Amino acid sequence: MNHNRPETSRRETAEPKLRSGASTAGITANDRLRGWLLHHREMAAEAWRRFMAAPLSSAMTSLVIAIALALPAALYVGLANFQQAVAGWDGQPQISVFMDKRARPQALQQFAGKLEADPLVAEVQEVTPEQALAEFEAQSGFGDVLDGLQENPLPTVFLLRPASANQAELETLAQRLRDSALTDSVVLDVAWVQRLAQLTALAQRLLLGFAALLAVGVVLVVVNTIRLHIESRRDEILVVKLVGATNAFVRRPFLYSGFWYGLTGGLVAWGLVMLGLALLSGPAQDLAQSYQSSFELRGMGVTTMLLLVGGAAILGLLGAWVAVMRHISGIEPR
Repeated sequence: MNHNRPETSRRETAEPKLRSGASTAGITANDRLRGWLLHHREMAAEAWRRFMAAPLSSAMTSLVIAIALALPAALYVGLANFQQAVAGWDGQPQISVFMDKRARPQALQQFAGKLEADPLVAEVQEVTPEQALAEFEAQSGFGDVLDGLQENPLPTVFLLRPASANQAELETLAQRLRDSALTDSVVLDVAWVQRLAQLTALAQRLLLGFAALLAVGVVLVVVNTIRLHIESRRDEILVVKLVGATNAFVRRPFLYSGFWYGLTGGLVAWGLVMLGLALLSGPAQDLAQSYQSSFELRGMGVTTMLLLVGGAAILGLLGAWVAVMRHISGIEPR
């Protein structure tokens, strides 16, 4: 009886060691993360292989996405170039002050000094009658007719650039100038500035609406494409679900397929826009030179290109997500 006690004690001391060894051999969080990342990499590679295995259908789907994305992208680039073209114009309104022809030169000088000291006036430019007549003669081509005039009919004009574009301050300044005894007429040229700002705002709103509409179209194209992929692999999905695969496991390759469709479509859209700009740059430069302007068409910057391609990839991913959430859960083994 006493000889059996050491064996029992040895068994009792051996059991806790066996349990501690089993606990240290478990899967850690790092192992799970590593396996999760490895599976995502494999699914991304598999989706790309399937994408390249059907080049014609993949290219057609990517081209449809590219055309839908290239249209708003081209409009955006066109609007940016338009804003660049008008950036050289004076964005501030201008006030033209036509002086009374009977005003003496000394009075005109004092009036100009008051204008320069006015806090509502940022810049004053004087156009003398001789300068105005010479400019009119150069632009109109009526030099022979103007030479027959006995005296210069044009008055002195002060061109004012207001310090502020506030409508109330502009009206106050213009009314104060009209009340002066030395002025004959005051013209507040602010309508074209307001119309240009309103036109730009309208174009931006239309661009946003058009882009949103075409983005929905891109998502629907990807949804339909991924739905066809799911139906073609229904038997494969049933088999992997029979062995215990979850919906998250099954939908990953389809999500990556949508990602690749969007990414390639965005790259093709960028190429189409740049090709169009290359074809238009020559005629646009010739037109600018005819107006003695140094304007040149500008393409997409790196940031805009990344936004286009990244947004396309996100739209493809979103379309794939909608497709798999709607169809994967309905495929269950019986």
